[in-house]
Amino acid sequence: MIAPSYSLHRSLRIQLRVLHALLMREIITRYGRHNLGFAWLFGEPMLFTLGVTILWSLFHDIGGAHHMNAVAYTVTGYTTVLAWRNTIGRCTLAIQPNSALLFHRNVRVIDLFLSRILLETSGATLSMIALMLVFMIVGLIPAPNNTLIMIGGWALLLWYSAAAALLVGALTEYSELVERLWHPISYFQLPVSGALVMASWLPPGVRKLVLLFPAANCVEIFRLGYFGQSITTYFSVTYTAIVCVVLTWLGLWVVRDVSSKVEPQ
Repeated sequence: MIAPSYSLHRSLRIQLRVLHALLMREIITRYGRHNLGFAWLFGEPMLFTLGVTILWSLFHDIGGAHHMNAVAYTVTGYTTVLAWRNTIGRCTLAIQPNSALLFHRNVRVIDLFLSRILLETSGATLSMIALMLVFMIVGLIPAPNNTLIMIGGWALLLWYSAAAALLVGALTEYSELVERLWHPISYFQLPVSGALVMASWLPPGVRKLVLLFPAANCVEIFRLGYFGQSITTYFSVTYTAIVCVVLTWLGLWVVRDVSSKVEPQ
């Protein structure tokens, strides 16, 4: 009974070391060793979110029309876009430039995806937290109504982002056309992502269509946690979880199939 436990513990340690090494390599390759370095991981999405927040605050009368804080509405929306869009986008064509690493015995294809997923989701989470804290400190937005609900919505969004990243990233290894199609698809998904328009503002027919997309449900939950009962939200945790389970299964299945073709035998 001791040997299996020891073997599992050792395997987990090796897996964590591999992911840590890949994460450090990815950070150094993408951000360099000097200047802002690692800080740019969450500094970049912060700047994007800040710019969009300023523009929306200046040109959209959300507060007057819907009795909402425009800055809070923008922050709770655009940060979610960065989470799923960057995570999925960074996993496209992730194997080819890192194929030499697969000759190391402990490095597998799924490790290449997991390291990028961890990097992007961590950056998006840190930037969201930092941006909200700064805006709360300077008095631009109030404190969240229910932090636990916000965490639940954000966790569900990251699950969807990771599952879709595995699936889309693995499919790009079959054809580069998938990678080229993903970018316009990600733009077309913006109107139905829940970040720009809340479900309660839409006609019932359009609302049902929008809520077929998991990201829209996650954003509704996230905003419910922040604004509380002052807003009307529509979502289904069960439906979103089922879609995420299916995407995760499909993603892992495609990754395994790709692994059998590109990993050294």
